[in-house]
Amino acid sequence: MPVLVEAISIIVRMDAINMKYSGGWLGFMRGVPNQTLCFDDDLARIGFMASNEAEAYIRTLVQGGLTFMHEEQAIDIAVIDQIRGPLVPVKWLDFARVPLATPEQKVTACWLHHAPKGTVAPRPAPPMTLATPAGWQYEESLSANVRFVSADDLDENFKFLRHEPGVDVYLDVTTGQEVYVGRKRR
Repeated sequence: MPVLVEAISIIVRMDAINMKYSGGWLGFMRGVPNQTLCFDDDLARIGFMASNEAEAYIRTLVQGGLTFMHEEQAIDIAVIDQIRGPLVPVKWLDFARVPLATPEQKVTACWLHHAPKGTVAPRPAPPMTLATPAGWQYEESLSANVRFVSADDLDENFKFLRHEPGVDVYLDVTTGQEVYVGRKRR
C-alpha cells in the first residue's frame, strides 16, 4: 500500500526500523516529533513543512542507528518532496502523483519498489488504499491545497503573527490571508 507524501516527507524502511533502530518500532514511535506519521507494512512516513526540521529529524534517526546515505544512495531513509519527488537517489522506492478516490483528487505517494531489477513497478490503481496520518482528510490536506513558499518569500511577504500548537501562523501581506506553517513539537 502506498504512503502519503506531503510537504517534505521522511520515508523510512520498516525492516530497518525493526532491525537497526534503537528500541525498534516502539523506540521509533517515541521519537516521532509531530502528528504526521503514517505507515504500511514496508514504510513509515513523517512529514515536515520546514527543511531544517526535516534535517534535524534525519540526524535523530541516524543517531538511533539508521543509515541515511552511502555512496550517494539512500539506504534506510529517503527524503521526498511533494512537488519535486526524491531529493536524494533512492533505488528501493517508487514515487508518483496518483488519483485517490476520483481522477480530480490526486495525491503524491510512494511505495517500496517490488519489481524485478531493471523493470518498472506498476502504479497503484484507484480506488487505492493509502496510508495517511490519523484524521487526515483530502479536502483539508496539503494534497488539495498545496502552496510552496520559499524562505526568502516568507521573509519578504509574510508577517509572523503567533505560535499555535504545532503551527506558526503568518499573515500573507499580499492577500491578507493567514498562512500556517506546521512545526514539530517544541
